Amino acid sequence: MNGRRNILANIPPATKALLIINIAMLVLTQLLAYAQVANLNWQLGLFYFESEFFKPYQIITHMFMHGGFMHLLFNMYALWLFGQIIEKVWGSKRFLIYYFVTGLGAAALHTLVNYFQIESIISTMSPEQIEFVLQNGGKEAMKGMNWTDSQLGGYNGILNFPTVGASGAVFGILLAFGMLFPNTELQLMFIPIPIKAKYFVIGYGVLELFLGVGNFEGDNIAHYAHLGGMVFGFILIKIWGKGNSQGNNFYRQH
Repeated sequence: MNGRRNILANIPPATKALLIINIAMLVLTQLLAYAQVANLNWQLGLFYFESEFFKPYQIITHMFMHGGFMHLLFNMYALWLFGQIIEKVWGSKRFLIYYFVTGLGAAALHTLVNYFQIESIISTMSPEQIEFVLQNGGKEAMKGMNWTDSQLGGYNGILNFPTVGASGAVFGILLAFGMLFPNTELQLMFIPIPIKAKYFVIGYGVLELFLGVGNFEGDNIAHYAHLGGMVFGFILIKIWGKGNSQGNNFYRQH
C-alpha cells in the first residue's frame, strides 16, 4: 500500500487531476451507456460547427472523452509518462496552459481540415443531396449508421459524428518532451532499439502528416488533430523561449 501511495504522491497535481478526470469520464460514460441513460460522447464530443449537434462547450469537453478503454489507455499512459516530467520542469500553471492550448489548437486544425473536406465533397453534390443530408443525416448518425455512398456518407460522417479524445494535447506533450529533452533515449515496445526523443517526435509527426494527407479510409483517427497539437505546442514553446531570459530551460540536453 505504501508503494502505491508513493507512486500517486509523486505525480504532480495537474497531471494527476487530468488523469483522474479522463478516467472518471470514461467510467461514467460506460456506466450511463450500459444503463441506456445517455451517450456522453454524443453530448460532450466535438461536432463540426455546422452540425445540429454542435454546442460551444464541446470545444473543451471533447478533450476529456474517449472512445473506449484502449483509446484512453494509450493517451493516459503517454500523459503519465511524459506529462509529469514536463510539469515538473515548467510548473503546474504553465503545464496546464500548454495542455489546453495544444488541445484547442488540435481541435482548430481538425475543424479547418474538416471544412475543406466538406467544401470538396459538397462541390460535387446537388442541392437536393445536400439538403437530404442536412435533414436526415443526424437521424442516421444517432442510430450509429451512415450511408455507403461516398458523397452522402462522407459529408454526413464529418458533419454528424463526434470527435473525442485528449490526443491533440498528448501529442503536444510528446512534442514538448522532444524539444526539452531531445537526446533522451526512449525504449519503445514497437521499436527494437533505443531512439532519441527528437527523432521519435519528428518521425511521429511525419507519420501523422502522411496518414492525414493519405486520408486512409476506415482508420477513424483524427490525424490532423494530432498534428495540430504538435504545431501549436511548437509555436507556444518558441514564444515562451523568446520571452525567457534563460531560454536554455526550454531546450535541455539530456
